[in-house]
Amino acid sequence: MNLEVLAQGLSGYLCVVLIITAHEFGHAWMASRCGDDTARMLGRVTLNPAAHIDTLGTVILPLLAVFLSASGNAGVAGFIIGWGKPVPVNIGRLRHRVRDDILVTMAGPAMNIALALVAMLVGRIALAAEMNLIVEATMMMTFISMFLFFFNLLPIPPLDGSRVMRHVIGMGEEAYANLARYGFFILIVAIQIPAVREGLGMATRLSVAFLRLLFFY
Repeated sequence: MNLEVLAQGLSGYLCVVLIITAHEFGHAWMASRCGDDTARMLGRVTLNPAAHIDTLGTVILPLLAVFLSASGNAGVAGFIIGWGKPVPVNIGRLRHRVRDDILVTMAGPAMNIALALVAMLVGRIALAAEMNLIVEATMMMTFISMFLFFFNLLPIPPLDGSRVMRHVIGMGEEAYANLARYGFFILIVAIQIPAVREGLGMATRLSVAFLRLLFFY
């Protein structure tokens, strides 16, 4: 067991929990603003992680991936993906069906960007104060948040990008539901494709480099 890899993995896991919380809160908050109070009634318009954690997707699988990586099984860990508890949205209650569905969908990724901006601001202050541990933590938060931002934009169900793409190409709800039945398996295959992984990595690195320039980091 590589303790250094384990420590880094657990630190990254804590970042992921915070990012998932902010992401799902964004969906829930925007749905409430657009007329659907389903998520609010279920207590999802909150930044309390407990409301957004899925036992399997947020706890068991991510921690399994961390321990597998620390044990030298990074290849197996690469097949594991996690998720938060989906925010229920009743599209029929939205004031403007298509526009608001897109707004609710993109509110999650928007929170990823917001969290990255906050992390960079805190990191910049910590850098000036020579608080190196906080600088490292905020950089990790920024990288993970931006990576998950681009990851969620992939046009594969159940990721947010697929819901936006559905409206762009005019796909019907029934056709989308049929595709979504196989989405999880398509996603696992897609993230094993080198071009997809390299594209996500490049987009993440470029976005973080831009944020560092923005904050004179």
